[in-house]
Amino acid sequence: MPRILITGASGFIGSFLVERALELGFEVWAGVRASSSRKWLQDGRIRFIDLHLGHAAQLRQSLAAFQQAEDAWDYVVHAAGATKARSEAEFLRTNLEGTKHLADSLRELGMTPRRFVFLSSLSVLGAPREDRAPQQDGHCYAPMTAADAPQPNTAYGRSKLAAERYLQGLPDFPLTILRPTGVYGPREKDYFLMAKSIGRHIDFAVGYRPQEITFIYVRDLVEAVFASISNGLPGQTYLLSDGHTYSSRAFSDLLQAELGVRRVLHVRAPLWLLRTVCAAGSAWAGLTGRMTALNNDKFNILKQRNWRCDIQPALDMGYVPRYGLAEGVRETVAWYKQEKWI
Repeated sequence: MPRILITGASGFIGSFLVERALELGFEVWAGVRASSSRKWLQDGRIRFIDLHLGHAAQLRQSLAAFQQAEDAWDYVVHAAGATKARSEAEFLRTNLEGTKHLADSLRELGMTPRRFVFLSSLSVLGAPREDRAPQQDGHCYAPMTAADAPQPNTAYGRSKLAAERYLQGLPDFPLTILRPTGVYGPREKDYFLMAKSIGRHIDFAVGYRPQEITFIYVRDLVEAVFASISNGLPGQTYLLSDGHTYSSRAFSDLLQAELGVRRVLHVRAPLWLLRTVCAAGSAWAGLTGRMTALNNDKFNILKQRNWRCDIQPALDMGYVPRYGLAEGVRETVAWYKQEKWI
């Protein structure tokens, strides 16, 4: 069986990657911290390795021990990373330095895999030029492409771009980069907050200009990862979504229908109010050291009007999205109910 290492295996996306790798017949190694929850990693076939990506020496020691006992992995999927942090420096420590430590240690030990898949983010591209002239397909904005010059406008996006550029600078490194749009599904907690709000009969949105949003269901993202292992081109970057574009109300309307909520108050706030609230959240995080849901990084994400992206290169490598938003929300809400999250 081919061996695969999945970092961040205890997380939302990582745990789904582990499950699918087992289904596909891989010998699966889950890279986790000793303190990480293994709630979603109960299959007895999973092999574990403690990877402390923040400490280069400790990480190298763990990898060297694995090499002595087991040799190396055929594939590495680097899904570990921070989507929330108290500062830009903290994002960089996790998303850049952790990635650097992993890649450097693999290369120095002679453990470079046949393919290294890095899960980045569409946030790397930042806010595209929002041309409001109607497109041929009837949308307001032109889609982002992998060829666009990255101009990240969030600390998270800058940290992911820094990691991408470091990996791209390594000679003869078999790298494939995936930049998914917003990922949702069972076990994910940020979009779940919207479901909780809808359950309380409130839907909150910001900005008055048209907003074109994209999504990708977690199982589709996982399929894209394995398509990139089989057919992706080394050195290539792929943007990922489910192939559709949605209005700002689409997600909340589907949640309302699946939750069976009869009436919802739709509140749309101006961007200046969101900016004020997010600035206060960032200030509070700086004073207390506690992360908040609304902060300056989140403001730049929520204010963006255009999240369209061109996924044709991903389709060409064999990625086939199977979940539109309606199907994905239906499965996600069913899981919420089954697990008694709602």
